[in-house]
Amino acid sequence: MTTPRPDPGPPPEGGDAAREMRRMTRRSFAAGGLAALGGFGTWKWLQSRPAADGLPGPFRAGHELNERVGRALFSDRHLAPEFDRSLAGDLRVNGWHGWSDDLPAAADWAIEVEAPGRPPRRVGLGELAALPRVESVFEFKCIEGWSRVVAWGGYRFGDFLTAFDLIPADPALRYLLLSTPDGGYTAALDLPSATHPQSLLCDAMNGAPLTPGHGAPVRLVLPVKYGVKNIKWLSKVQFLAARPTDYWTARGYDWYAGL
Repeated sequence: MTTPRPDPGPPPEGGDAAREMRRMTRRSFAAGGLAALGGFGTWKWLQSRPAADGLPGPFRAGHELNERVGRALFSDRHLAPEFDRSLAGDLRVNGWHGWSDDLPAAADWAIEVEAPGRPPRRVGLGELAALPRVESVFEFKCIEGWSRVVAWGGYRFGDFLTAFDLIPADPALRYLLLSTPDGGYTAALDLPSATHPQSLLCDAMNGAPLTPGHGAPVRLVLPVKYGVKNIKWLSKVQFLAARPTDYWTARGYDWYAGL
């Protein structure tokens, strides 16, 4: 036997239903308007804050919080994942900042290293050949959101700095500013990131010599950093006590850029 459904009663009067619908619509519209005004007001307030390195202060504070977390978690024992060589693929050429038509030939190329209180030291590419050679296959990550597994060949940047006695004795000199020959592109690093065991001075990619678009004859590759720190056509390294800005930090990007 089927149980009869209860009688829902007569439908609401058309006038009452219409009034209720209008009331709810007005309420929703008012709430949406207030939310939009609040969001716009917050955005205008953020934009009005004093700038720090090319970015409104609250946004820069967010970057700095990320940096503190990244530094706390950073360790030479924390390594970026390595991949099988067969997974390596082509890397797009993503920017020519710092390139010029009159770059020195590889035979004449040298990396100049400066530190306060010490004479500049120039290390030619031929001298690098005395260092242990390394190949590392890892995921190159761009801050724009794309990535690619690439096989890099070269020398550990930490070996380069220690073998040629380039690290100053003064512990206050814990920042590095790296630049291209014309100074058109710069990348700033903390010393622990520079000497991480996977940070490489590279002259080869996917088993072949670097091409000009990828930084030939020598570039820096840092699997613990986004690509903005992986400077191409590396020509100069400066040790500094004060944290320097660099090309992209001056344009609002995160200074630390850690992964």
